[in-house]
Amino acid sequence: MTEAIPTKVQCCIAGGGPAGMMLGFLLARAGIEVAVLEKWPDFFRDFRGDTIHPSTMELLKELGLLETFLQLPHQTSPQLAGMFHGQEIVLADFSHLNVTAPYIAFMPQWDFLNFIASQATAYPNFHLLMETEVTDLVHAKGRVCGVQVLHNGRSETITADLVVGADGRHSVVRKKTNLKNITTNTPIDVLWFPVPRKKTDPSFSLGYMEAGQFMVMLERDSYWQCGYVIPKGAFEDMQQGPISKFHESLQALVPLDDDRFRFVTQWDDIRLLSVTVDYLSVWHKPGVLCIGDAAHAMSPIGGVGINLAIQDAVAAARILAPKLSGGAISEDTLAAIQKRRMFPARVVQRIQVLLQNRVILPILHAEKLTRPALPFRLLQAFPVLRRVTAHLIGIGIRPEHITK
Repeated sequence: MTEAIPTKVQCCIAGGGPAGMMLGFLLARAGIEVAVLEKWPDFFRDFRGDTIHPSTMELLKELGLLETFLQLPHQTSPQLAGMFHGQEIVLADFSHLNVTAPYIAFMPQWDFLNFIASQATAYPNFHLLMETEVTDLVHAKGRVCGVQVLHNGRSETITADLVVGADGRHSVVRKKTNLKNITTNTPIDVLWFPVPRKKTDPSFSLGYMEAGQFMVMLERDSYWQCGYVIPKGAFEDMQQGPISKFHESLQALVPLDDDRFRFVTQWDDIRLLSVTVDYLSVWHKPGVLCIGDAAHAMSPIGGVGINLAIQDAVAAARILAPKLSGGAISEDTLAAIQKRRMFPARVVQRIQVLLQNRVILPILHAEKLTRPALPFRLLQAFPVLRRVTAHLIGIGIRPEHITK
């Protein structure tokens, strides 16, 4: 999938995640010479967001790709629900959304990225460079004019009219630009691990909640992808005890037959996701722009990070494409992208932080649960509210659309 390093492109994108791949595809579709740089040899990374939201599938429809996309293996859910102390609670109902695909699709993110890559590489002006890691930015005349990369053990330089940092919450581009990063206190972490799945297992449920425990389980055909929520920093203390104690806690929370949680044989089988919520006060400097997690790292609550990243890319492509045709991009143009996308990102982050602090953390610290938290009770008492949560999760605050 990789190719020779081009020495000059109009737009160079660091990061082959949802934001980077979608932006690269849309810019190439608009006739822009673009390179997407991905430091790994492939997209296969476990423990990534696996939710494809209705808004993303609506974008694929506008691109004429939805029918082909839905031929890939996936699972669908018209609702998100959870089990609270044995009681099922519906959190969001997507079936009422006015979209072509009124449901959440569950698909490994690497399949989604490979799909976008396959569409983008049909354009000769699109360059996907795997095993190509950005190590530094190149400056000239007071602006960023390219990147220094490590490719196959060799240092190379790619010049560009614009560099876009779409390289995630640990963005090298963000670090090298010294943009101010504002971090919000996050009281939780997530432990990710797989357990075998049987065809006789119940259908997908968003989460399981008991006093002191909260876990989500994502269906992946032959196994469950489990995300076990813990108080921030608690994993180190957990590892001091036997793994069997963890098995017992999981089995009490979700009583799978055959004691399948023992598939996690040691603490090294578990990946720690240190949850971060942060944002850049300014997303850009002359010649460089950050989008997606590089501009605003999201909590995993609601799985909306991929949704926002893709919508950042769509907005950026719409604003950038006509400007890139003329050469270097002004800061006014970059500021317009931030102005368009900052508001929805910050609103969602505030909602996530509120849910972390007022809903999830009290569950984790509770010794006994007698009734669901107030937001859950309201969703059960007034089902119409499930349409509101479905819109927030599935469509977003400010949905974007593809321009012809």
